[in-house]
Amino acid sequence: MRIRTAGVVAVLGLALAASGCGGGDSDKPAAKESAKAAGGKLVIWADDKRTAALKPFAEEFGKENGVTVEVQAVSKDLQTNFVTASQQGSGPDVVVGAHDWIGNMVQNGAIDPVQLAAEQKSAFNETAIKAVTFNGQLYGVPYATENVALIRNTELAPEAPKTIEDLVAAGKKLKAEKKASEILCLQSGQNGDAYHIYPLYTSGGGYLFGTAANGDYDPKDLGVGKPESIAAFQKIAKLGEKGDGALKRSITGENSIATFTGKKCAFLVSGPWAIADAKKANIKYDISPVPGFAGGKEAQPFVGVQAFYVAAKGKNKALAQEFVTNYVTKPELAVALYQAEPRPPALTAAFDQVKGEDADLAKFSEAGKNGQVLPAIPAMAAIWDPFGKAEAAIIGGADPAKTITAAGKTIAGQIK
Repeated sequence: MRIRTAGVVAVLGLALAASGCGGGDSDKPAAKESAKAAGGKLVIWADDKRTAALKPFAEEFGKENGVTVEVQAVSKDLQTNFVTASQQGSGPDVVVGAHDWIGNMVQNGAIDPVQLAAEQKSAFNETAIKAVTFNGQLYGVPYATENVALIRNTELAPEAPKTIEDLVAAGKKLKAEKKASEILCLQSGQNGDAYHIYPLYTSGGGYLFGTAANGDYDPKDLGVGKPESIAAFQKIAKLGEKGDGALKRSITGENSIATFTGKKCAFLVSGPWAIADAKKANIKYDISPVPGFAGGKEAQPFVGVQAFYVAAKGKNKALAQEFVTNYVTKPELAVALYQAEPRPPALTAAFDQVKGEDADLAKFSEAGKNGQVLPAIPAMAAIWDPFGKAEAAIIGGADPAKTITAAGKTIAGQIK
């Protein structure tokens, strides 16, 4: 498995004293003893940025409580590596990741439900709680929400475009004046990127899954390959390399933000994670919703949630539950994770604490107000690769109808 640590993996301590609905100091000796009895170690897997944010908390609270935590950064394929390790009995006790992993992880028996009291649940953004609820059960404790928006260089583009056609016209003008070399920075690469193209796909009328009577996504109603998706990709194709040149496979996850901060494009479709780089480059920017097609539907970005999960086959499950339900629910940790990577905190108290310091939060929240919760059903795992590759091919000039119809058949075959 491709697992590396962020720097040297240190054995770190982390406070697991109960808070909120848990008890006070009198609970700490019992927690310490149970930790020692179980080997005194909790293993957490996260990506590099979250590992870095967790470290100082681990060190500080470890000294106070004597509980050790090994924090490991998994740089690539975190979900896949976690599910595989879980099946082999070599996984962590806690994993940090996106909410749309839930269906796949539950289907593979990799995570347990978590128990939050009603008072604890009510402290979170309602959409975030909905996102981590699957089959009527809560499977994670959310700490941040995220969605893409249009970030624009206000020196190059003073006004927010009302439609994608307005954006293309402004971008073409800047290119003609040699003030920019790209019309739009929306990452695709050779394999596409369903997450970033989704606002344009929905504006064009496309959908991934229909919904059942209870509001849950219905895997039997697959929208990819249907007439709505063909119409959407016919519009997207016009923005591609054989059309306006606004969407290009040469714009990737590795270079899209850098191209924007290098002032080579005025418009970037990205999330809160891009803001630190924009500030570092001294870009004067503003944030607005991703514009849709003229006369089309509203562009709806995915709303994603980052959460902490309890591994079903972890070696220290009781301690993991304690950590996730009574430590992750603390505003202090939510604020620290926000400071490590500024995504809007899911915990209302933490959001309120940081929004006064950061006007961008409200703008991203506004841009995602009418977004769609990213599907967490197991069928979603079948979407990403075929959809993305079809998107990239269409951007490159492939026939939209044939390409997305074939992708729909591939996805349907994987779901069955």
